[in-house]
Amino acid sequence: MNTTESPADRVADLVAGRVADLVAAEDVLLFVNAAITATGQREFRSGAADQQLSLDFLHTYVRVNYRRVYAASLALDINHHNAALIVRRLLETAGEASPEERRTEGRLIAARLALLPPPRVYRLFGELRRAGVNNRRTRAIMRDWLAARPDLGHDAVKYRAGLKTAARHIHLPCPEGAAPLAEVGAFLFRPGRLPRYEHGLLDAWRRAHYEQGAVAELPFTVAEGFAAKHGMKREVFLKRAAPRMTRLERLRTQEQRAAADRRPNAPAAPVDLTVMPLTRLALYVLSLGFEQRAERRAELTGALRAAARRAAGAHAGSWGRVHTVLDDSFSSSGSGQKRRRPLAVALACHHLLEALAAPGAYRGLWTSGAGDALLVRPWGPTPLGMRVLDALEPGPGGAAPDRLVIVSDGWDNAPAGLAGEVLRVWRRRLDPERRTAVVHVNPVYDAEGFDVQRLAAGVATAGIRDAEDLPALVEIARFAEGRTGPAELYAYLDRRVARFTGEAEGEAEGAVVR
Repeated sequence: MNTTESPADRVADLVAGRVADLVAAEDVLLFVNAAITATGQREFRSGAADQQLSLDFLHTYVRVNYRRVYAASLALDINHHNAALIVRRLLETAGEASPEERRTEGRLIAARLALLPPPRVYRLFGELRRAGVNNRRTRAIMRDWLAARPDLGHDAVKYRAGLKTAARHIHLPCPEGAAPLAEVGAFLFRPGRLPRYEHGLLDAWRRAHYEQGAVAELPFTVAEGFAAKHGMKREVFLKRAAPRMTRLERLRTQEQRAAADRRPNAPAAPVDLTVMPLTRLALYVLSLGFEQRAERRAELTGALRAAARRAAGAHAGSWGRVHTVLDDSFSSSGSGQKRRRPLAVALACHHLLEALAAPGAYRGLWTSGAGDALLVRPWGPTPLGMRVLDALEPGPGGAAPDRLVIVSDGWDNAPAGLAGEVLRVWRRRLDPERRTAVVHVNPVYDAEGFDVQRLAAGVATAGIRDAEDLPALVEIARFAEGRTGPAELYAYLDRRVARFTGEAEGEAEGAVVR
């Protein structure tokens, strides 16, 4: 029997391998878009149950078929919800991984947990306990994370239930004695045994049960409960607690503290908006009424531009001529759980792209035709096609834009499908050399399509959660355009894993490539 493979068979094998690689790359990009945008919460066009079901399927599909890529996603700019899901599922299915994979996963998990907010990490630890995940690697990861916490006494007061659950799950030793860990153990598991604590916060919590003066020494979220217990007036409590508030807590209570000082439009304690993250600052701006935005125009615009310059970093002014289409249609109002989130991302991108563009070479177009970015509101249909036509018009000097960026949920409906057709004709007839780079960033996950809504097949599309991630997302989006192959995508993931875990690139080579 002749076992020699014919040339036709070899070609067929090569084609099949190429197709398999392309499908794998598409699956990876699909999952990355979902992991960036989806949070399992209600969106404008889909409910929370649909979102969770769709996301659960994607996580299971990618974990089973592309486990190394699934773990490598922790090194990308995915949101906290999906990062915690990935960590949990990797730890739950440790038996499916090889020793080499477990080592790589351990480094990625440790690096990602260090970036997650403490409440989310403690919530994750609670989920692992309820799921009965208590293997040696899980206990080691939890112990290392707790050991790296700057002040376990603070965590014991602010996240008492979470820390207690984690300590019990991993059998964290809390010996008797005067050491800080011993005090934390007594505080968590033997309350009332010690007459006083050496740790300031632990003792403040003890005294706050009967002493109003100790309430202001506690973290704000803990102090609120004690203030209510003592019947303290909200205005008095906020004034005393202001020095210990975080920036976000100051923003949330700004109006109440201003009322306490009887100054209607001034915060009781100054809040430096210029140090706020760009997207969070945009959310705050949109939460204000039109009159407040107009009265504080110089302050708010200056803060947005400062945050945008900080987010642009070394990329500032390097993108050449940039034209942008920004979606402020009614669907940008988001949902009850994600109120005005899509519009906030568009507003933040507007200022970031202005910073990224060359000086004087930026043009931003809102779908509603609004000319004042500070006063935008969710309103009207989504005439993306008309705005894309306007954005492709040459700028000063008759030059076409170097980049066209579209920030929208992709539901082009006035008329439907016009934007995709405009971009198709533009690419095929007017710009076949691709002198203008077109990128669509979408802040809304489409549960039914398991991806973000796309405008056209040939347009690079990426999901976006925070505007600050825009430069990195543009790099990912180029893989979806079809001009680069799977090898380049896997090499990009390898580089991100190497940087994220602090390894030399050579050591991480092959961690993702199958």
